[in-house]
Amino acid sequence: MRLFLAFIAGGLFGAGLLISGMTDTKKLQDWLDIFGDWDPTLTFVMGGAIIPMAVAWRLTKVRAPLVGGEFQKLPEPKLERKLILGSLLFGLGWGLVGLCPGPTLASLSFGGWANITFILAMLVGMFMTPKIGRHLWSGPIN
Repeated sequence: MRLFLAFIAGGLFGAGLLISGMTDTKKLQDWLDIFGDWDPTLTFVMGGAIIPMAVAWRLTKVRAPLVGGEFQKLPEPKLERKLILGSLLFGLGWGLVGLCPGPTLASLSFGGWANITFILAMLVGMFMTPKIGRHLWSGPIN
């Protein structure tokens, strides 16, 4: 049952990304072009994700998951060097390429070599981050 619900949730997430236009790199580039032909629709897509998630975090305090287990605890809001660096790198990559992991996976079946290249680069980055992180700050990235 748990896998079935995860499959349904993932399908809805992918469909939402496709319908909202998040799988189109031009949509992101037009949103970032605030001094040109700015397209504000991505702002509403983000709000449509952030607001329900904020409500969901509140509900986890009084409810239990449908399929058992426990909800993860809300992370401590710590502003650390690795969070800032990771956010900057993610934002730079997102702005330069126009892709981020969710929409890339959602558009993998029709996205062509650009998406495959992005996913390979993302996997290499995920593998290399703990190794590089040891040289940037004391201790491994958790």
